[in-house]
Amino acid sequence: MTSPLADRAAIVTGAGSGIGRATTVRLAADGAHVLAVDRNAEGLAETLELAVAGPGRCAMYHGDVTDQDTPAGMVRACREQFGDVRILVNNAGIGASVAAHLTEDADLDRFLDVNLRALFRCARETVSAMRGAGGGVIIQIASIFGMVGVPNSSIYSATKAAVIGLTQNMAADYGPYSIRVNAISPGMILTPINEDRFRENAWFQDLLLTATPLGRVGAPQDIANGIAFLCSDEANFITGHTLVIDGGWSATRFRPFPPDLHD
Repeated sequence: MTSPLADRAAIVTGAGSGIGRATTVRLAADGAHVLAVDRNAEGLAETLELAVAGPGRCAMYHGDVTDQDTPAGMVRACREQFGDVRILVNNAGIGASVAAHLTEDADLDRFLDVNLRALFRCARETVSAMRGAGGGVIIQIASIFGMVGVPNSSIYSATKAAVIGLTQNMAADYGPYSIRVNAISPGMILTPINEDRFRENAWFQDLLLTATPLGRVGAPQDIANGIAFLCSDEANFITGHTLVIDGGWSATRFRPFPPDLHD
């Protein structure tokens, strides 16, 4: 059986851990040839060790997405090693919990640089290459916090809301070039960026876990599965869409019934 993404060249940013690592492994398992991008060389090496079992090939690009030269460099490296880039997973990002009135300008600049400006520049560079190569797929990682209001998340939520808006507009701009652009909004996913915060913060657990109908937090593989679907031909009439993967949290704000009212 032919792998669903056989021989397609892909770039995954933030591939050194978490969702980016799981996505790299999944795309390689589906036959894609993946350039894994991260500033953490040790994390990249661990990701590549996990990805070698797939039929696809993998290589790493050590770079910070906020550096001026990284977007062009990663597209060029992908072309040289695997051919024209057909898939971009724009995953690199940062998170924090802070209210607007406590957000310093330096923090504001950092969030805008990583979560929006770098993401935009990576997408811009890749879409320029895809236009000349017959099309492709771009997946942007947003967040449910960019879709609903939550406490202490103003600048993070603002950048993720901007990612959703950017995705919709890029879908309109580049659909005529056979380029599909979609976003994924994860819920609470146990990744290195937030697992300590989740385990140690009872309020955060209650906000997210208690209010999730499926009764668990997500794993990076849950998001990688959604990404693989949106990259595949099975999703070839889907663009401009934001796929929410959060166990039902944002749709329901679930609260368990008392035992005597449940049945």
